[in-house]
Amino acid sequence: MSNANIPSLRLLMGFEAAARLGSFSRAAEERHLSQSAISHQIQQLEAQIGQPLFSRAGRGVELTVAGEVLLRSVQLSLDTLRSGLGRIASYLDPGLVVLVCPAPLLQGWLQPRLDELRRALPALCPLLSTDESARFVDELDVDINIVARPLQQQGLLEVPFLQDERVVVAAPALAAQLAARPLAEHARHAELICLEESITRDDGAELFRGPLAGFRKGLIYDDARLLLDSARRGTGIASVSRLLADEALARGELVLLPGYPRLPGGHWWLSRVEGETRSPLVRHLFDWLRAEAGSPDRHAPTS
Repeated sequence: MSNANIPSLRLLMGFEAAARLGSFSRAAEERHLSQSAISHQIQQLEAQIGQPLFSRAGRGVELTVAGEVLLRSVQLSLDTLRSGLGRIASYLDPGLVVLVCPAPLLQGWLQPRLDELRRALPALCPLLSTDESARFVDELDVDINIVARPLQQQGLLEVPFLQDERVVVAAPALAAQLAARPLAEHARHAELICLEESITRDDGAELFRGPLAGFRKGLIYDDARLLLDSARRGTGIASVSRLLADEALARGELVLLPGYPRLPGGHWWLSRVEGETRSPLVRHLFDWLRAEAGSPDRHAPTS
């Protein structure tokens, strides 16, 4: 049977009910049809497939080998279809706004502010995605995008959002231990944990070839979130994004180490469709994000 001759969903669902329940009459009740209608559907399906799907077993029916093979495929397909319909239903929520945000920025800066956001916009249901490949606003059902550089997509409003910086941090106990010693002796009492990319990037050269050059590298990560978690555990000192460390610093889980330079980091941009948005909540969320970033106590300091 070719793809062009795939049986209708009506026939397949009638078959699935009869196979699952082992009875045409019970399948008819579940499908709100007569028993003769279910029997006719099964006959049609068997004729299209060219194979018997059921055999009589007392008062019920049993699947043939062909029926068992078909049942597995139909149930898998129906599960996939129901799952897809369920996801579609979530997109019908009038409060839904899709925001794409890089994972470190979402974890460190936005996540701690979600309760405040929900109080400010109680009708909002944000769908927060870290899929940075979804770069085209609206083309891939993205309402707002936070990106490291302007998208330069026609019809977008793009504004500067947050200025990051690189800071050197440690867990409070380790920071207190180092504070009692001269800066030149820190490398004898702590290890450095860092990102693999930080070792080779030019924007970190001032740190890694300067004050951090004498430290033994204890752990090297390729994920900034794991680096942050390791620093919070007291594994060593770390050079991290201030925005990623925002919540940990606010909670006192990490401390800025004095005496180490704070280097300019990346700049984040905020974008949405220019003019009227798909929903007023898109504009409200966009404006709320800008206001949060613009508050003196909300963004990464540059000094």
